[in-house]
Amino acid sequence: MHSDLQHAHDETLLGLCRPGFENDLAAELNFHAAEQMVGGYPRTVPDSGYVLWHSQQGSMAALLGSGLIFARSLSLAEGQFVDIGDDRIAELWPLLKQAAPFSEVFLEHPDTNEGREMQRFLRGFRKALEPRLKKAGLLKPGARQRVHLFFSDSHNGWVTSSPTAVPLVEGGVRRLKLPAEAPSRSALKVEEALIRFFGSTDSLTAKTAVDLGAAPGGWSWQLARRGIKVQAVDHGKLDTRLMDEYPVEHIHGDAFTWRPRSSVDLVVCDVVDKPARTLQQMEKWLTQGWSKAALFNLKLPMKRRFQEAWQLLEKLTAAMERHEHLGVPEIKAAQLYYDREEITVWAAFHRDY
Repeated sequence: MHSDLQHAHDETLLGLCRPGFENDLAAELNFHAAEQMVGGYPRTVPDSGYVLWHSQQGSMAALLGSGLIFARSLSLAEGQFVDIGDDRIAELWPLLKQAAPFSEVFLEHPDTNEGREMQRFLRGFRKALEPRLKKAGLLKPGARQRVHLFFSDSHNGWVTSSPTAVPLVEGGVRRLKLPAEAPSRSALKVEEALIRFFGSTDSLTAKTAVDLGAAPGGWSWQLARRGIKVQAVDHGKLDTRLMDEYPVEHIHGDAFTWRPRSSVDLVVCDVVDKPARTLQQMEKWLTQGWSKAALFNLKLPMKRRFQEAWQLLEKLTAAMERHEHLGVPEIKAAQLYYDREEITVWAAFHRDY
């Protein structure tokens, strides 16, 4: 089989995303390129789970640590490999030497059915690759960057790199284990959000919280198991263990009309409604001083999802800035692995959460 290595000359950025959201990540990259006056263009394949951005003038490297909404991970290309043969290590060696030294190796594939079929091959490939990298001195603990080998299929892909200072997970997918006692799988969204936004689930120091539209109680459970006193607002039924085993008070009320008796540290919301309505409610909770921080999901439209999300977040930022007496706004947003047609948002006036 003929092989071909193509070293990157113009800068190429590889972004992994949820399959089906390639155009949304491309739109987000276009937006930031325009802001930074970088000339270039995205390349997408529908439902592929990744986007390539080619810079022709200027650099997009500043985005590597920025945490884009629709990017699960971002890395800079060292070069492309095309139709490599069965002796993959030998054929990839020039690109690996170019990227060295690196502290770790990420072997990655698209988060698609076809991509996941490569997992067994990649496990075997790692066992052969890493010892040779260590022996050659290319894989060194403490190096400032990691190397990614992204296989679009078993013979084609890209060698890329990213700073080790930027916390990433292999493949951009953080799979979490759902405990048997969790009322619903939505509980994983809270755990993933805390890790994505703050690097740890221990970063949440709230003592009191409100969960709007709580039933069956997945989000309330995640908060209560951390010792947070939760008021769970919903006309629907909650898992009975929440009231029996945790500090959860079930309030039969409407998520959009109920008001708290006193201010709380955190409000969370995962209701299925128009994103503008959810955002308006979260804006009210924050700017009225009902809650110091908010963690919530925005359900996205079918088209122009980045544009819609960005406009809503800009609206929230402007509203919070008008209440500067409450503090400096802090807003983070991401489409998590456990999200679907939605993004998860953290908004707060204080930085001690």
